[in-house]
Amino acid sequence: MFFSRKKASIAPHLEWLGTDMHSHLIPGIDDGSPDLATSIEFVKGFKELGYKKIITTPHILWEVYPNTAAGILEGLQPLQKAVADAGIDIEIQAAAEYFIDEYFQELMKHKERLLTISGNMVLVEISMLNAPMDLQEVLFEMQMQDYVPVIAHPERYVYLSRNKEFFEELRTAGCLFQLNLLSVTGHYGNGVKELAEYLLKNNFYDFAGTDLHHHRHLEGLQKLENNPLIRKLQESGRLKNREL
Repeated sequence: MFFSRKKASIAPHLEWLGTDMHSHLIPGIDDGSPDLATSIEFVKGFKELGYKKIITTPHILWEVYPNTAAGILEGLQPLQKAVADAGIDIEIQAAAEYFIDEYFQELMKHKERLLTISGNMVLVEISMLNAPMDLQEVLFEMQMQDYVPVIAHPERYVYLSRNKEFFEELRTAGCLFQLNLLSVTGHYGNGVKELAEYLLKNNFYDFAGTDLHHHRHLEGLQKLENNPLIRKLQESGRLKNREL
């Protein structure tokens, strides 16, 4: 006599994060998804990974991707409709990944309302080559306008490996930090991985994001299940993604 045996149900391996707060899913406005069909593929991928909510964050980098808050929110609407029409049970909202440049400083000067990932938290990035000389002044001005800066993928600013005290200065000043999940795999290079490990060890990270741009990123995320650094991060209970 034979008995069928059902496989044990295994939770998707990023379900514990709940919300992804850094991706590039609005089609055609930056270096992320090129079209709506691809965006839907990516959203399905998020669902399969276990996410319940996506806060997608197109670039605002004026000389390359001259997006505006209004344009991003306008682009979000057809994506939300397509997700609903496809029957994908996942919430999708939009904020932005602001590059700290002259245009961003003009936004601050004129007190333009920034897109936030939640509450008053704003995702910002800086150059991969060198930090702007007035970075701390800009971050201070953000806080004066009641924003909390969330530093996108600090581990990718490898030049700061020589000045790790700078991270502590930013944290003391009230900045939050967001890890790119694929940084711990060496996807962006060994220097990035090593800096991510340092920041993880010293409990800098408040959020983790996919920073998904293309299919290779999705494929990498699907292979994260047995990564020891990701397991350690989950066990730490430090990340605040589920609060978004």
